Parts: sequence; C-alpha cells; structure tokens
Amino acid sequence: MKPSLQLKLSQQLALTPQLQQAIKLLQLSTLDMNQEIERYLLENPLLEREDETAFGRANGNVDGLNGSGNVTGEREQGHAEQEERGDGDDARNADHGELSPTDIEEDRWFQDSGSYGGTGSGRDRDDDDDVEAHDLQAAATSLRDHLEWQLGLSQYSDRDKALIRFLGEGLDDDGYLSASLPELLETIPPKYEVEACDLDIALKQLQSLDPTGIGARSPQECLMLQLKALPATPPRDLALIIVERHLDLLANRDFNKIIKQLECGDEALKAAHALIVSLNPRPAARFAALDARYVIPDVIVKKARGRWMSQINPDAFPKLRVNRLYAEILSRQKRGNESGLSTQLQEARWLIKNVQQRFDTIARVSQAIVDRQRQFFEHGEVAMRPLVLREIADVVNLHESTVSRVTSQKYMATPRGIFELKYFFGSHVSTDSGGACSATAIRALIKQLIGGEDGKKPLSDSQISEILGQQGIVVARRTVAKYREALNIPPVNLRKTL
Repeated sequence: MKPSLQLKLSQQLALTPQLQQAIKLLQLSTLDMNQEIERYLLENPLLEREDETAFGRANGNVDGLNGSGNVTGEREQGHAEQEERGDGDDARNADHGELSPTDIEEDRWFQDSGSYGGTGSGRDRDDDDDVEAHDLQAAATSLRDHLEWQLGLSQYSDRDKALIRFLGEGLDDDGYLSASLPELLETIPPKYEVEACDLDIALKQLQSLDPTGIGARSPQECLMLQLKALPATPPRDLALIIVERHLDLLANRDFNKIIKQLECGDEALKAAHALIVSLNPRPAARFAALDARYVIPDVIVKKARGRWMSQINPDAFPKLRVNRLYAEILSRQKRGNESGLSTQLQEARWLIKNVQQRFDTIARVSQAIVDRQRQFFEHGEVAMRPLVLREIADVVNLHESTVSRVTSQKYMATPRGIFELKYFFGSHVSTDSGGACSATAIRALIKQLIGGEDGKKPLSDSQISEILGQQGIVVARRTVAKYREALNIPPVNLRKTL
C-alpha cells in the first residue's frame, strides 16, 4: 500500500478547561472543595472571599465582573490545616548521664522511646486566645503521663522505676504488653545486669498501677487482674473461676455447660456474668487520642407547610467574588492591551460560576431525593423505598454519572440524622403482591425483629426469613445473614442470654 493523504470529517467531545473544572468541583467533597478553593485564592489575586476585608465589605461587589454573582458561605480551613500537623511531641531530656548498674534510670537507653515526664508537648505554643479543639485534645492526660504521676508518688527504687518505664514503652493502645518478657529481656544489653526475675517483678509493679488491668498479656489476664482487685464476694469468686477456666464457654454463650461443670445455679451465674460484662477489656482506651472528624452537611432538610424541603447549608457555601480594585484597573485598560490579569479575571469568573453551578446541581438532586423518600422522613428506615440513579437522573435531566458524582461524599442533615446522599439509593426485593421493598427497609425490619426477640430463645436467620415471608417479603436465609452481618449483629448463638 502506498501512503496517501485523506480528509475525514468527524465529531468528538472536547472538554474545555471550564468544563473540566466544573466536573472536578462537582465530585469533590466539601472539605476537598474548600482546599481547592484555597489553592485558587493563593494563586489568583483577582479572587477573594467576600468577608476577607472591611474594604471589600464597604464597597460591595462590581456588577458584571463576577459572572453569576456572589457565592455564599464556607468556613475557613484553619482547623483542617492544624489537624494535619502532628501535635504533642513527647518531651525529651536533653542530656542523660552514663548508666551504672546501680543508677539505671539515668541511662540514655531507657529513655530512647520517650519520657513519661508530665511536661506535655515539647513545642512552644503560640499565645493565642482561641484554643482549638485539637489543642485541648493534645493537652489531655496520656497514659504515659498518668503512669509517671503514679511512679512519682510510689516508693519504688530508681532501678525499679526505670524498668517499669521500659515495660511501659511496650504497651499498646489498649494497655496490653505486646511483647513477651523473654523477648524484651533480649533487647537489654548484658552490661545492665537485668535478669528475668527483675522483669517479672517490674511487670507485677506495673500491673498494680491504675488503670486496673494495665500490663496484661491477654484479655483473660486483664479480666483476672480486675477481678482480683475487687472485694471477695460469691459473684466475684465465681466470675474469677469462669474467666480462669471457662472463658471460651462464656464467649460462646454455652451457659448450660458452665452450670453443669461448675454446679452453680442460674442466679449465681447471672450475677457472675453481669460482673464480668462490667469489666473493661481495654483499660487504656480512655487515654488514647481521639481523632474526631466532623461532617459539614451540604444540604439541610426541613418540613415546611406539610412538605419536606431541602436547602443548601450556608456554612458549606463559600463566599467568593472578584477583587474590586483589580477589576476596576482592568476595566480602564484599552482593548488589545491584554495582560496576565485578564486571564486570571476570566479564571476567577469561571470558578465563581462553577461553584454556583455545583451547589445548584446538589440542590436539584437533593430535592428530587427528598420528594421520592418522603416516607422515610415521616416513618424512618422501614419506609425507605427502592431508588436507583436512573430515576433521579430522569427527573433532574442529568446523566447517571453526574448524579453519581453529586451523591458521592455529599451529606444531608435531616431530623433523623446526617446521611450521605448515596444512602437513599438501594436495591429492591420483590414482594408477594408484585411490589418491591428496599434493602434498607428490610435491614430495618431485621433490626426490629432482633431487638424485640426473647434473649433466652433468639431468632435464627431461618426464623427471621419465615417471619418476613409472612409479611409478604420474600428473602432467603443467606440474604438475612448478609443483612444481619452488615448491621454488626452477632449470630443467634452469641445473642443468647440467661
């Protein structure tokens, strides 16, 4: 074949920069969108927040320069940026003396993993009047500080305190000693003359500290330490025997076998079981730092005049505008005297328009969801109806992929709680009458049935399937088991009570 030139006409979809930006903003969550806007604010001098300066507030906006007009309300992201920083570097002693066998606590080796000192964070804090939530969290007492405070009040020798600190470094977030004593002993240099009996003694001393159960090597040992610390009573003595010898039977709820082997009555076993349940298998959990993440809903649903209405949350809406000073300078320039600011002015207009379009689309999709799930807002999950993306896409005249982007990582605040928009979509199960029932409603029914069951004779998955069948909902046993596991509800043998 000889090479040749041919002319061919064809059509293809070209994504302009403005359209690419609109699609990107649409699929971002509120937090990610806010971070993207912050980037634009840093790069584009013609773009600013409406409430940034008193000058801007006094002069208002320039008509015709901001595209689709002002865009309302998003909070500053100082909190999010500060949460990205690591807080609370442990205080370290700058210099430590050389360790001798009789003066073990001053050695650098025992302090490599950090100090228990109560000085808190080693970083300097700014003199800010506004104390952020993460600062309060970082200032909370840690497990190391709590143990060090108790060691400071104890009469242990300096060598014993150093060994207790060494063992404390091996505690996990739940307060368990993750490594065995022989493994820890191998990490100690021979020159310090630490023997296995020394670590045994140090472990007993660590386990005597608060919280009770700290330093345990297994959940069984943790429960036994807490039971031994209680006054001697018949329920306590029976609970100690159960934990020591029959903890596996208790975990499997095999109460009849426990009663048979221990020859105890139902009331005695019930009292011992209640005592065991009251114990804390994670004694150090209250000292762990909590990483609380708050959701800012994009939409708020309220009932007005007998109808459920959705509206955009003002706190999730960024207030953006074109900088008035730069806009006036550009407006006085002659045509043809273009500069880089003209391009940035156009980009600022695009961003403001795309942000407005993003929230307009979210508002349309949210209202369509509310209209079709109004029974949910009236009666709860049991009234949730089946819903697919195609149904909403047809109503709002959008593509399914666009609806999928809108409902991903967008949240709706309702009188029944905060839900992701995707929560209102779900598969359906056919009913005897020829209708359909939402999977969410079936899960709610299963939860109600299990919540009202007799603890001595809990319902099996087969029995739940039969009960639902009597109500006209045809669900297989395997489907019931799948929905039950999704609700984090244990199987029938683990739900049995005395």
